Amino acid sequence: MGSFIVWIIVGGIAGFLASKVLSGRGMGLPMDILIGIVGGLIGGYLAGLVGIAFGGFVGDVIVAFVGAVILLLVLRLLFKGGRVGHA
Repeated sequence: MGSFIVWIIVGGIAGFLASKVLSGRGMGLPMDILIGIVGGLIGGYLAGLVGIAFGGFVGDVIVAFVGAVILLLVLRLLFKGGRVGHA
């Protein structure tokens, strides 16, 4: 259960930072967490492919952040106007 809470915290931080970098504002806490968690999975997979290993909380946030940025860029390509999550 403890690791699930860490994933939520890391996801929230990474998703918020990624959405701030790409859009200048967050997308709301639930969406930031979701983007960060999925981004963490993407970032972890890609880091494993190229043989990069990060450790600790900061490393986890960096990997999740990079994955979240990639996810948001892909979502922008898929949705009209490039503004995912904004009205």
